Amino acid sequence: MRNIQGNPARWEVCGYNINKGFYGAPSMGVMLDLLHMIGSLVENNNTWIPPEKNLLGSLDLHLFNEGNHSRLYEKLGAHPFTLDNQTGFHFSVWAPSAQSVSVVGDFNNWEPGVHPMHLVGSSGIWAGFVPGLKNGDLYKFHIISNHGGYQVAKSDPFAFAMEIAPRTASALCNLSYAWNDSAWMVERRNKIAHNAPVSIYELHLGSWKRVPEEGNRWLTYRELAPQLTEHMLKLGFTHLEILPITEHPFYGSWGYQTSNYFAPTSRYGSPQDLMFLIDYLHQNGLGVILDWVPSHFPNDQHGLAYFDGSHLFEHADPKQGFHPDWKSCIFNFGRHEVRSFLLSSACFWLEHYHIDGIRVDAVASMIYLNYSRNEGEWIPNQYGGNENIEATSFLRKFNEEVYSRFPDVQTFAEESTSWPMVSRPTHSGGLGFGYKWDMGWMHDSLRYTARDPIHRKWHQNELSFRMLYCDQENFILPLSHDEVVHGKGSLLNKMPGDYWQKLANLRLLLAWQYSQPGKKLIFMGAELGVWAEWNHDSSLDWNLLNSPEHRGIEKFVADLNHMYKNQPGLYEKDCEPFGLEWIDCSDHEGSVFAFLRWDLDGTKPVLAVFNFTPLVKDGYRVGVPFGETWLEILNSDSPYYGGGGKGNQGRKQTQEMSWHNRPYSMELTLPPLGAVFLTLE
Repeated sequence: MRNIQGNPARWEVCGYNINKGFYGAPSMGVMLDLLHMIGSLVENNNTWIPPEKNLLGSLDLHLFNEGNHSRLYEKLGAHPFTLDNQTGFHFSVWAPSAQSVSVVGDFNNWEPGVHPMHLVGSSGIWAGFVPGLKNGDLYKFHIISNHGGYQVAKSDPFAFAMEIAPRTASALCNLSYAWNDSAWMVERRNKIAHNAPVSIYELHLGSWKRVPEEGNRWLTYRELAPQLTEHMLKLGFTHLEILPITEHPFYGSWGYQTSNYFAPTSRYGSPQDLMFLIDYLHQNGLGVILDWVPSHFPNDQHGLAYFDGSHLFEHADPKQGFHPDWKSCIFNFGRHEVRSFLLSSACFWLEHYHIDGIRVDAVASMIYLNYSRNEGEWIPNQYGGNENIEATSFLRKFNEEVYSRFPDVQTFAEESTSWPMVSRPTHSGGLGFGYKWDMGWMHDSLRYTARDPIHRKWHQNELSFRMLYCDQENFILPLSHDEVVHGKGSLLNKMPGDYWQKLANLRLLLAWQYSQPGKKLIFMGAELGVWAEWNHDSSLDWNLLNSPEHRGIEKFVADLNHMYKNQPGLYEKDCEPFGLEWIDCSDHEGSVFAFLRWDLDGTKPVLAVFNFTPLVKDGYRVGVPFGETWLEILNSDSPYYGGGGKGNQGRKQTQEMSWHNRPYSMELTLPPLGAVFLTLE
């Protein structure tokens, strides 16, 4: 008897109910189809699931097809299931252009057709039940397309686990884990708020630390937990941002070519191992931000590309669906089911992995139709413009859904253009993100500090310009992985001068970052003062800490974080207007900047003064608003950090002498290539 992939919902309409049997007067065609179906069920281990027992209800199908389902991970994919007293797994997959779909795996010798799936209504979703399976069994979906008989075995887009790359099968998996982070979850809203001190340590799991004694292997999730936590606590960071850990076929993509949006990479362990790492960090008061990539995906055959013999997840036209920079596929954000898929992915990590924030990669590539394209290589929107209306609509929906379901987390946009109101609420016309990366600050600061000090006086505006826009968004100040790869050199090697000057300039750059309005982000290795640019195939050079100068950089980062967390003036108005008040930004000849950072009460400001020349400036007078004793709370030239020890002996008394339009002033010693921070005693 031949195997017919029919639509089970049809039997009710035509006069048959799987529980009630025949009723009415079925036609001969229905009778023949019914006989074929019964034969199919017998031959194929009764994989058909009655509609009333299917995990996918009518509301699920409605929400999925209209682009508003954010819990698809509870419905699609593979889930433990019991049918007619048989235990097994319920499988479902969206493949509307398929002629047939079957589950293949090590349990049926990967033979197509042994465990067929059946269409659920007109949703384009195929479902089936396979008894006797267990966690750890490997599987894929074998698809025969309606388009030219195209056949392919695809990984499950909703799989919770995958084989260790480069193998590409999905693995049956439960997500049970006994969390111990309840205290953190109660308080985490306050730890990542706009008026909180947020300093982020950006990390690539595979190259932070390796085990040279064992073939230079990377650490597992569980091995990372105590070592990474100890390091972050030692340096005073508040949050960890992990480069994408969603499964990716090519390790060298750093996770930015994501193939599976619901499975953590198996390179470092199981889903429960990752949960252990996050749980461990949370128990020690450290938050976790996930780098997430809804902008594009790789075209590997086992993945989302050309999924059912059609351009299902991506645009068919390469002017819309192919990314010229990354040679990858671009999601069709105007397709409702794709929106549901991506919304569900974001919410999945927040719900099941207790993630505290989501950083959305490459937002600029999503919102501009002509991103990295020349004239004639892109298609304008319906109004003739270059704005991707579908993508911006999706991003607004993404932020609304995340903040509705998880109001105690934050979203972050890596957006490099001047698109307005990225981090403003959607009801005000914004994209709805909690924070936006300030790429302009990063480029200007690195360009300025990379200059020979003798030339800096001609470029004072590169550092002062930011004050024209710094309160227009809720900013993150990133010194990220992108700035230390592809021949750009490490932060330390970007700095001009001899060995001492390079180290002093690096401390000066980090001090400048921590003095500015906005939350802080540093990529791993900067705290060690690494000389080599980042290499994902090797470990950070931890041996540098045998050098007093590099230990000094590490101590300086730790003290910057300590000062940042203990001085409200440095964080309470990070995202508020007038969070910074210039004292003087016009000393071009001296390459000096002086300003105040104010706390919300306006009672205990922090004075920051920067000398971007290699010359000591004694008796440098600075105007201040209060005539009291000011304590020097940090000096980047301290011998403790490897500096020369030029400073102000810990405190300075003001004089009643008007200067810089302030009623009081004091004479400071400004160390060479140094920064000093002072506050009221």
